[in-house]
Amino acid sequence: MEASASSPRWGLLQRIAAAYGKMMLNPTYRVLVLLLGAPVHIFVYFYYWRERKSDPYLLALEDTKQELLASGYHDSLIEDIRDQQIRKHQFFQEQIEPQTLERQVAAIAASQFQAEAHEQTMARLRQHSQQRLTYAAAFQQLLESPLFVAISLVPGALMYVLILIFGSPYLKYIVERLLMSVFVIFGVAFLVFSILYISPMNPAANILGETATAEQIESFNQLYGLDQPYLVQLGNTLKGIATFDLGKSFAGNEEVTTAIAGKFPVTLTLTLISLIMAIIIALPIGIISAVKPNSVYDYTFMFIALLGLSIPSFWQGLVFILNFSIKLHWLPATYNPQNWLSIIMPTIVLGTGLTAAVARMTRSSTLEVINEDYIITAKAKGLSKRQILRKHAVGNALIPIITVIGLQFGGMLGGSAVTEKVFNISGIGSYIVDKQFIPDIPSIMGGVIYTAITISLINVVIDILYAFFDPRIRSKMKQY
Repeated sequence: MEASASSPRWGLLQRIAAAYGKMMLNPTYRVLVLLLGAPVHIFVYFYYWRERKSDPYLLALEDTKQELLASGYHDSLIEDIRDQQIRKHQFFQEQIEPQTLERQVAAIAASQFQAEAHEQTMARLRQHSQQRLTYAAAFQQLLESPLFVAISLVPGALMYVLILIFGSPYLKYIVERLLMSVFVIFGVAFLVFSILYISPMNPAANILGETATAEQIESFNQLYGLDQPYLVQLGNTLKGIATFDLGKSFAGNEEVTTAIAGKFPVTLTLTLISLIMAIIIALPIGIISAVKPNSVYDYTFMFIALLGLSIPSFWQGLVFILNFSIKLHWLPATYNPQNWLSIIMPTIVLGTGLTAAVARMTRSSTLEVINEDYIITAKAKGLSKRQILRKHAVGNALIPIITVIGLQFGGMLGGSAVTEKVFNISGIGSYIVDKQFIPDIPSIMGGVIYTAITISLINVVIDILYAFFDPRIRSKMKQY
């Protein structure tokens, strides 16, 4: 029994059919749908050829061709094309056989005749409010049938999941960016592995030492597959990344995944705390500087921000250790997971640059926004400064600020090695630095991949925040 046209189930089927129709207009999604729903498409293909016999387009096309033939259009077309071809060959002073000329004329006339018949047929269908039965249209008709969807649900499960994702603009937006992140991660892995492969350093000689014999070095290379061709090693590395099996490190023969799992959370925690600190401090400072430009507050805050951008992190860390640890004895000089005070100085050092960058961007972005016409209109309506900032200015000013935060966070996560070395933090940054001088390829690849995954996920969150704060992006998401 067919579902009622007003029932929720019928509405869902119509949305699925509409989403399928849009997907068939996109070459990439069209291929994915055909591959994921291959068993279903085989059945639909036979259904389409059966229904194609009653296609109004084909019936009208035959009538149109007969009318064109009866009107003498075809004969007139051949004469015109023959005359054009003769004049063309005469102009270029070319000799052509009569049989060759007739073949050319027949081919061109057939093509133009078919095109004219098609145009007139489509015009006739539009005049009678009829449509051509295409494969996509036949599939859409079947998708509106609950019985067909129920029967094809199991063999076409992946296809229906893809259609539902495509039908939801927000979900499609997120999934596409996650897939892009996967390509970025494997691209980073390929680039890093290639650089390590062509590196002149010899891992076996560096680990075994100068006294190692040629037989020992050869045995080491065989054990870790370093004697295999480049493509084989690259394939094994990418396979390990895909299966989350990063193998064992050259030095220490420890599981890379286990080693990184113990070090990466330390770096991530340090970076996140620095990020939160930077946002809490920088946003109010930037907004105050923008609201009161060229004031004492503005000059003071921006001077401090300029200092924050100019101070090298390693020098700042050493100054902090010298003053707050050695002289004042307020804070521990090195990081200790059991003592929460030990994370204060590394957090400040790592977050100083981000705080300065976000503060300066907040000021410039807010200054640009508060001079827009809609802000002037809001002032004319009698809204207070606080209401204008909260409802109109801050939300629009956050869009470029989010970009800076995302880029700076990636830089902090990847460049935390200096801070970790200064404060003796056993994090992912110092881990990669220590391993790259061997070079310990599995360990470096593992650290880089963990960092790339985190940065990619952060970028996905940034993209989602764009859509949340910018209504223009939300409207584009619904359109495409």
